[in-house]
Amino acid sequence: MGAIDISESHKAVVDEKECVECGVCVRNAPCPVKAIHFNELEWPRILRRFFSDPNFSHSTTTKGMGRGTAEMKTNDVTGRYGRGEVGIGLELGRPSTGVWFKDIEKVTKHLAPLNIGYEEKNPLTVLLEDPDKGIFKEEVMGEKLLSTIVEFKVPIDKLLETLKYIKELDGKLDTVYSVFICTRAEKDGSLPNIDLLKHNGYWVSPNAKHNVGMGRPYFMNDSPAEVVERSC
Repeated sequence: MGAIDISESHKAVVDEKECVECGVCVRNAPCPVKAIHFNELEWPRILRRFFSDPNFSHSTTTKGMGRGTAEMKTNDVTGRYGRGEVGIGLELGRPSTGVWFKDIEKVTKHLAPLNIGYEEKNPLTVLLEDPDKGIFKEEVMGEKLLSTIVEFKVPIDKLLETLKYIKELDGKLDTVYSVFICTRAEKDGSLPNIDLLKHNGYWVSPNAKHNVGMGRPYFMNDSPAEVVERSC
């Protein structure tokens, strides 16, 4: 974040406004006299650490760790979306840019007319004061995060409309963002949205993530009926 500066007296000074409490300086440049150390953080500043330091869990929001949910990317375990649905994620702030809540709210407000349902287990979702309008709680608006992910799902026939709507954000955010799409593979292993996206001018980087042994969802007529999780 460029939050550390060396003063003329050769002392390191941390810009508290720009610092996202990621902990990289403590882990990667340990000081022998502990001049660089973690501070005790109060709400809402502690949100910076939850979203920026992978060693901390979201104890005041959800109970998970990270900037989004693993479930959106591991549908083979949770059955989060079925046939005819796609998961969409907007990752804001990475790499090495960071994101203020004011820009996250620009995204959620912009998406409000689409009447999407945000992923309930995403730690960002629980900070929304009004999910329908995309408005966050006032007390978090002054915080900056290393990165975060806005997650939701839409019917496949709304995919292109949604991506076009997201494209309108270009140039309006004081950060960077990337878009990922989670889709269930067809029974023959093909990905149903690849050709559709390429045909409409989108650059696509197909990736796969499998978590063998973590669990198995059960489907009835291709709709989630029951999820049974099994440990390895």
